[in-house]
Amino acid sequence: MRGALADLRPLRDHPTFRRLWLGSTLSGFGGQFGGFAVVFYVWDRTHNPALVGLLGLVSAVPLVTVALLGSAFVDHVDRRRLASGATWGLLATSLLMAVTAATASPVGVMLALSAVHSALAALAYPALRAFTPVLLPPERLAAGLALNHLSFQLAMLLGPAAAGLLTALSGPTACFVVDAVSFGAALAGIAGLPRVTGTPGGGAGLRAVADGIRFAVRTRPVAGALLADLCATLLAMPVALFPVVNQERFNGSPASLGLFLTAIGVGGAIASVLSGLSTRRRRPGVVLLACGGIWGLALGAAGLVGSLPAVLACLAVAGAADTWAVVARGTVVQSSTPDGYLGRVAALEHVVGVAGPELGNLRAGLVASVTTGGAAMAIGGLTCVVGTSLLAVFIRPLRTATAPTPATTAQPAP
Repeated sequence: MRGALADLRPLRDHPTFRRLWLGSTLSGFGGQFGGFAVVFYVWDRTHNPALVGLLGLVSAVPLVTVALLGSAFVDHVDRRRLASGATWGLLATSLLMAVTAATASPVGVMLALSAVHSALAALAYPALRAFTPVLLPPERLAAGLALNHLSFQLAMLLGPAAAGLLTALSGPTACFVVDAVSFGAALAGIAGLPRVTGTPGGGAGLRAVADGIRFAVRTRPVAGALLADLCATLLAMPVALFPVVNQERFNGSPASLGLFLTAIGVGGAIASVLSGLSTRRRRPGVVLLACGGIWGLALGAAGLVGSLPAVLACLAVAGAADTWAVVARGTVVQSSTPDGYLGRVAALEHVVGVAGPELGNLRAGLVASVTTGGAAMAIGGLTCVVGTSLLAVFIRPLRTATAPTPATTAQPAP
């Protein structure tokens, strides 16, 4: 039973990692308020599922563009300073979103600010993600990534329901204020980080971008892991469908809408607590593929069932599968990447991990516009299962990728 629980040694034995984790956890909790408020604001002002899906496009385009441009220098500059500057920008953007909501400005203003927020996140998060393999020894990388995702799941578990209640009481403006304040915790965690500049592989500028993409493409475990994530998100991401399904089946209550994301958070939190069952596996690629299939099946079922408890149960299963899949993907990608490419590969991973869901939300919104929310969710789940099965058949290096162990690594713990 002890082996099934989350490995807490990265928090216990590595204080710098612990400070960063605490700051990220509090900031992530606040981020759930901001993310909920954006979706609710657009839906409340328009009741148009396609416009809710458009949030995905206006976030994905700057994210992809800035992340790729940022990869031209992320391995050549002080990653701590880069993360700090971008986080200050995120704080300011959240305050502007609060002003936009308070003044009932046009939806286009909120969409533009969402694009700016996405661009700044594309600079901050890859720089921060590259710190995990620096702060932890290789054999604790999977455990550290699991704790990072536990942080995310705790935020999802508590944040959306709290955001829904706060929105019902005070409107979306208050949610944006909470989001802005929470970035202070992130800045405190970043302040304790060491100054780290990568040992770049290849040159700087556009050449660095091309080198990073070539590395990811030719390193089959990395390429396979990123494609597996795209199957799960681009083909089956359900978040844009939540307001639609909530309106179709549960009268559009903000409180019930908050429960949708909370259900995913509950499943993810349980899976994070039991993350030892996945992080101690020698084949993270197999874990990634299996969990991708479960994610698709659970979302397909959520689109077909009718009662709120049944929908929430399916979403909880999907959240659990997503948690283990994200940890397994990070283990495959970061254990296969040398330090000189960590920043650039982290930028690509961020593009896939965020742009995939945003574009998936756009796809889901468009499908729901011509069908229903439930049908769009079921279709997405089925296509995800098919895509993941094809990857399992054709990308053998992903299936056989192994996690590092103390016997295979000699890097001292910082």
